[in-house]
Amino acid sequence: MNVTDKTLKALQIAAKYREMRQEIISSNVANAETPGYKAKRLEFEEALSRALDTDGALSMKKGTDEHYDVGSGGFNNLKPDVIEDPNGVVSQSGNTVDVEREMSLMAQNKVMHEAIVQLINKKLALMKYTIASEK
Repeated sequence: MNVTDKTLKALQIAAKYREMRQEIISSNVANAETPGYKAKRLEFEEALSRALDTDGALSMKKGTDEHYDVGSGGFNNLKPDVIEDPNGVVSQSGNTVDVEREMSLMAQNKVMHEAIVQLINKKLALMKYTIASEK
């Protein structure tokens, strides 16, 4: 049995990036009154989708060895992007943090993180059951 299967690896990475997103959202809320602060976002879903691309539909074809392979980096080359929130409304102080929106994003991210943790637990329980039944 392959303990480090693709599903478990993807869930592990998604949980890690959800935790990072929570920290960035918390930082945004903490800096809501800081003049000139620009709200940040962590984007990782597209990169994770490319890493999970099993049928090759999202990967780019490389014609020669001189071309860079940008589509099939797998989980080893997966990096999230931290960007300034393009949807932020600039206040008089130059701050773009909308506290209500940040709190909504925080709640949404928490629900998604909890779902990921439940999926990891179910996957591990299934592996444990499989190992126990093989004895």
